Amino acid sequence: MTIRDVIADTDEALVRVAAVVGRSVEDDWPDLLAEAEVDLLYLGQAEAQKSRLRKATTGGVEVAICLDRGTQLRDGDILFWDNARRAAIVARIDLADVLVIELSALADEPSQASMARCVALGHALGNQHWAAVVKGTRVYVPLTVAREVMASVMKTHSFEGVTYEFVPGVDIIRDLAPHEVRRLLGTAGGHRHLAAPGSPGTVR
Repeated sequence: MTIRDVIADTDEALVRVAAVVGRSVEDDWPDLLAEAEVDLLYLGQAEAQKSRLRKATTGGVEVAICLDRGTQLRDGDILFWDNARRAAIVARIDLADVLVIELSALADEPSQASMARCVALGHALGNQHWAAVVKGTRVYVPLTVAREVMASVMKTHSFEGVTYEFVPGVDIIRDLAPHEVRRLLGTAGGHRHLAAPGSPGTVR
């Protein structure tokens, strides 16, 4: 039985999501989903920022999302769960890569030299109007232009002692606070409302 069959049996034309049921990687969900019929709702970064959205899953099921304002979706959020029939709809969010600039090597430099290099780096990023988040010895910059363009800017300045790499957005979420994730990727990294059985988003 497909998700569309499950929805058809509820006499609803679409799945209405008012709250996230759970996270596919947390609690007992990995085991539950392993034995379930799972349909996926693919969202881009811009779509994931919206608290109200209507879109079809890969299985052709229409989903109407209406979340509390300020609550945004994360990759792996469970939007629908039918416990009796073991059927679920899970959000998949396409997060862009992030430029990660490593400054740890500057810690061994004389303070004046390292500060001057950091100021020069900040000036270069500012000239490009790139948003940035500083966390420890790393600077995270979202890809707002082509990767080749950002790499060219870094190579042109060639900051001594400064290294960089491009990392998938999904891999850096765990290292950042929710407001930092929103700044970089436009998707919340922590604000969650788990739905109790029988609440919106859950079918018994």
